[in-house]
Amino acid sequence: MTHPIIFDTDPGVDDAQAIAIALRHPELELLGLTTTFGNVDVEVATRNALLLAQLAGRDDVPVAQGAAAPLAKTRLPPPAHIHGGNGLGDIPLPAVTGRPDPRCAAQFIVETVNARPGEVTLVAVGPLGNLAGALQLDPGIVERVKRVVVMGGSIREGGNVTPVAEANMFNDPQAASRVLTAGWPLTLVGLDATHRCVLTPAHMARIETGQGELGRVLAGSYAFYRDFYQTFLGIDGCCPHDSCALAWLLRPDLFTTARGHLNVVTEGVAEGQTLFAPEGRAYAQERWSHTPLAEACLDANGEAVSDWIAEVLG
Repeated sequence: MTHPIIFDTDPGVDDAQAIAIALRHPELELLGLTTTFGNVDVEVATRNALLLAQLAGRDDVPVAQGAAAPLAKTRLPPPAHIHGGNGLGDIPLPAVTGRPDPRCAAQFIVETVNARPGEVTLVAVGPLGNLAGALQLDPGIVERVKRVVVMGGSIREGGNVTPVAEANMFNDPQAASRVLTAGWPLTLVGLDATHRCVLTPAHMARIETGQGELGRVLAGSYAFYRDFYQTFLGIDGCCPHDSCALAWLLRPDLFTTARGHLNVVTEGVAEGQTLFAPEGRAYAQERWSHTPLAEACLDANGEAVSDWIAEVLG
């Protein structure tokens, strides 16, 4: 079975690892990369997406540039201490030869989904402005998309940029709220799953060997990212957050999920917090259960997911 996907991304070290999977895996038909601000400015994200496709010999993959800022809040500076100023660990990078698609990301999403109704899965691993923009351009895509897989949020794990908020939700909570409550078939792959996974130096050595020039970029950027994880979390490796979204799509047996109602807090001290009300659970009021049902990952077999990533790219 082949999954036609659009991969919405803000590369970013862990995004680069996931993009490599999207470019290489035989069961994924990568229809395009759409870029957003987040780990880097959107122009840098677009350059990195073009570069990664070029290094994989996949210049046929369109790259459409999208959201440069959140829908409503003030844009925060990119986290250069995590991903480097260039998004790929500040390693020297080759020149980019390709050019982005003339369409904006939201228009690219709408046109691609409408051309293949019922077939296309949207995999979003950055702030969700491009998907929110596509919903605004054509609300009917809710009925025509096959599935939406979002790397973001946190149900029980707590946050990674605030005590309660995951980065993608916090960076554009208004867009996240629209996307998570739109009513399309949606799976949330958040920190509850991704924090169980660690891509070790041994995994990355295997990936570097298997991916040629692309592997050298992945390994070089990984070294920078690994230093961050060692300093701040005491992990020898990194959490491959964005690859977990593709792992769920292709290996859902490695994840524990539950159905329920999602909400995102859009302002105040809990801005960006993901709320999950399990299906059928009664609370003091019904307001937490008014949004459409969705699926959320609550756990993952972290070792198996990390081994799967290394196997795919090794």
